[in-house]
Amino acid sequence: MLTIYGSVHSRAMRVMWMAAELDLPYENKDWLPRAPETKTPDFRALNANGRIPTIDDDGFVLSESMAINLYLAKKHKSTLYPSDLKNEALALQWSLWETDRLDRQIVDYQRHTSQLPEAERKPELAAKAWNEAVQALDVLEPALKKSKWLAGPEFSVGDLNVAAALYRALAVDLAKWPQVQTWLKTCWDRPAAKKVRAIREK
Repeated sequence: MLTIYGSVHSRAMRVMWMAAELDLPYENKDWLPRAPETKTPDFRALNANGRIPTIDDDGFVLSESMAINLYLAKKHKSTLYPSDLKNEALALQWSLWETDRLDRQIVDYQRHTSQLPEAERKPELAAKAWNEAVQALDVLEPALKKSKWLAGPEFSVGDLNVAAALYRALAVDLAKWPQVQTWLKTCWDRPAAKKVRAIREK
């Protein structure tokens, strides 16, 4: 049995999307980052960092959302995991690229422009985050002009990992990057993505 530790309101959402794509049953421990449950000895025995998401897949414990999704897609021999070596490498490349170039940036931008109480917002942090996000989107746009998908001829774990991490960008004006905008909408229009998004937004 697969157990996913982490709330849909966290990066665990990416893992839940993958599980939905693979039609995998799972138990969900609905814990937010830094929740008291993540500080317990039992959870620290699973993940010494106390971070979510973490999975327990019949005794195999793994953390880091991108790695989890790559593992699940490959384990279940899904078409979402590229069979071609070069496309596999591209899926890894884009997954790792996103964690460095867009993940925190989009989060910080939204927090300091709309999500935090106004008194807690820091415009300088929002501006810095947006500047970095723009640079990353400027890289993603031409890549998606060359190919509809990031890692081969079909939607793959590479697309899922990047698009899932860009959930908050669905509420951002991406008109300057039409290829990114179209690609992101197409990814999130998938039935599995809609299912998980509905859980988060209910």
